[in-house]
Amino acid sequence: MGYLQNIAVAIRTLWQGIMLTGKHLREAISKPRQGNLPVSHANYFHQHQGIVTLQYPKEQFPVPEIGRYKLHNQIEDCIVCDKCAKICPVNCIEIEAIKAPQPIGKASDGTPIRLYAARFDIDMAKCCFCGLCTTVCPTECLTMTPEYDFSVYHLEELTFKFSKMTPEEIAQRRAEALEQETMKKKSTSESQTAEKHGAETDASTKPAARPKFVVKRPPTGT
Repeated sequence: MGYLQNIAVAIRTLWQGIMLTGKHLREAISKPRQGNLPVSHANYFHQHQGIVTLQYPKEQFPVPEIGRYKLHNQIEDCIVCDKCAKICPVNCIEIEAIKAPQPIGKASDGTPIRLYAARFDIDMAKCCFCGLCTTVCPTECLTMTPEYDFSVYHLEELTFKFSKMTPEEIAQRRAEALEQETMKKKSTSESQTAEKHGAETDASTKPAARPKFVVKRPPTGT
């Protein structure tokens, strides 16, 4: 008897599942689909009916314009000031700058660019999305984009490199900067030597000071 009862329970529960699935299927076909509205939309919380399944990645929910997502650096506007790397609380930004002998261009806001960006790497695996780096950027070249899904298979792929300099160009700029620094030190040393020599010459040619004679007066009252 227990065997037949188990069969009846199985049939009844299976029929209940089929009826529930059919009900949702009819509602999905007959009712319009819910729109992909942003949270800021007035009707966002009034969507109670319709299909809600999102066909990702063909469809994506809109994200707020001021959201904090993937970082991007417009390297052409970057003056390599290193402020973003200094303020980052998790040290996810690594920068290497090479000093240029003269301004190499201007940013979009007119700020002169005097440094080469040999390296500008952002490790999004470390990023805490605080947005401090975008706040201190003087040329506003560092921004957070609406891209929120940048899944990868390897952790190393989350380090995004923004420098456009080739290894050969980096080596050349380093050599130029080293040569300029060497010439500057040499010029400073020669200038200091000349000043010292001039001071010694002036001291040797300067006439000796005449001795001072003190006239002693007799004490009064004698």
